[in-house]
Amino acid sequence: MIGLTGHDQAWRAWAEAAGSARMHHAWILAGIKGLGKGAFARAAAARLVAETGLPQPAWDAHPDIIVLDHLPANDSEEEKRAEGKPWQKKRNITIDQVRRMQARLITRPTLGARRVVIIDPTDDMEKGAVNALLKSLEEPPAGTFFLLVAHRLGRLLPTIRSRCRVLRFAPLDDDAIDAILRSEVPRADALTRAAAIAAAEGSPGAALSFVEQDLGVLHGIMQRLIDEGDEHLALRGALAEAIGARPDRERQQAVIDLARAVAAAELAHSSNERQQRVIAAHGELVRLGSQASTYNFDPALLVMEIGGLLASLAMPRETA
Repeated sequence: MIGLTGHDQAWRAWAEAAGSARMHHAWILAGIKGLGKGAFARAAAARLVAETGLPQPAWDAHPDIIVLDHLPANDSEEEKRAEGKPWQKKRNITIDQVRRMQARLITRPTLGARRVVIIDPTDDMEKGAVNALLKSLEEPPAGTFFLLVAHRLGRLLPTIRSRCRVLRFAPLDDDAIDAILRSEVPRADALTRAAAIAAAEGSPGAALSFVEQDLGVLHGIMQRLIDEGDEHLALRGALAEAIGARPDRERQQAVIDLARAVAAAELAHSSNERQQRVIAAHGELVRLGSQASTYNFDPALLVMEIGGLLASLAMPRETA
């Protein structure tokens, strides 16, 4: 289970707190995206609401586990989800979701003495939703606990952070991610796994995304852009072909994340002068990544921008 793999220390800290008489009512599960914090939250919630001797349903059918995450973007996308098809999500967790959750908190837990609210991820809540949540954190109903998944802890309001205990999740090492890839996608060959691990920066979710998106070829082209430059745009043409003519938003995001990771890896063996260029290019890729969930990028322009940023780093590198 990705949510627990490599996070023994976090689980021990959680289990110790859950077994104490003064369990804190609100927790932030903090770490980079793709570590399995959401799965961890669901497993932790199932343990917290369990009553000795009383059969418990699975977390997704448990009346005392409330999950707030991204809903389908519209009725059409809701139908796709119901049919098991790929579907587009809303950009944010809304204030209406929080208010519906709060209406449920007026009643007592159904199967025991505890109820858990999971928000995944909290840093995608719209402003009104955050303000509404703050009221529940300030005066939590008896027996109610909050698990707030956060990919970017710094984006949460200080008033939210101050009312929560933070449980941090460290990036996984290469061996742990390789074990997950071997288990989840046994079809992936060693070269593909190696590229995914190198680009994932300790995130097994990102590594799985890279493998599922078949980004191994892209990784090679991006590295060539950095190593050789692209004076005649040939590599950018190859990059466009590998990405595809009409990549969906998820693939665009994966491509940007891969380019960002490839650029970041250059810092370790760059001169001081080149490091400034790497940092600048990395910053632009971070900007692109933050906009990918909001804007519909033109694929051709996106390829040109990514390829140009990576090619700008082409110059002799120093040994680390």
